[in-house]
Amino acid sequence: MAEPVRDGPTVPVKESPRPTEDEVLLNIPVDTDTLRIRRNSDSWRVLRILGEFVWGFENLQNVAGGISIFGSARTLADDPMYAAAEETGRLFAHANIPVITGGGPGIMAAANKGAYEAGGISIGCNIELPHEQFTNPYLHRSLDFKFFFVRKTMFIKYSIGFVVFPGGYGTLDELFEALTLIQTDKVTDFPVILFGSRYWGGLVSWIKDTMLAEGKISQGDEYLFTVTDDPTEVVRIVTDTRKRLGITSVDP
Repeated sequence: MAEPVRDGPTVPVKESPRPTEDEVLLNIPVDTDTLRIRRNSDSWRVLRILGEFVWGFENLQNVAGGISIFGSARTLADDPMYAAAEETGRLFAHANIPVITGGGPGIMAAANKGAYEAGGISIGCNIELPHEQFTNPYLHRSLDFKFFFVRKTMFIKYSIGFVVFPGGYGTLDELFEALTLIQTDKVTDFPVILFGSRYWGGLVSWIKDTMLAEGKISQGDEYLFTVTDDPTEVVRIVTDTRKRLGITSVDP
């Protein structure tokens, strides 16, 4: 297997010996001796954040119109969802639609593998973490981000939609950020597809029976996503969206 093309700093594979950039940014700086809040360089850190935005835009602008696929990094290769994600990535490659994931293991690796081995465009947007995350080997392009919010912007900006496989807090974070942007008309004609009706069934019922019933969302908001168990339907939904928007191809 060819080595992925890597851009940016390497994501730590094991326990990080230092705080991540997100941690430094978000934590309140306290002097360990006096226990007083100390002045920091947050204003200058803005330039680092700006630089990461520019770097991300430059590296992804030629794949606008791809599809972002999310799911648990803990999904094992013998899990049926792993096989489904791999098949989904393969079908997207056949449809000439770039596959963008978080670049890590589990569902992300499965989707990248399907696209990579089918000759499609396979991209990973990884994140600096103190544990769990490492880069999978099925990437033509690997981007390593330090800031979660910069990385999340890239997923939205350069994708035509989201496919969300079973996952944990991080997966839910991406899901509900997308739904919020759709609900508030920040993005339009942006399909969100939940793969795995059994896994997502409880959440879907809660959205309809509790959130909607109590007026926490508006009528129709419960239809901002589609639930399916069929990779072919996933690709059809995304392909139809691309046709409506006039997107016919993406440069590698």
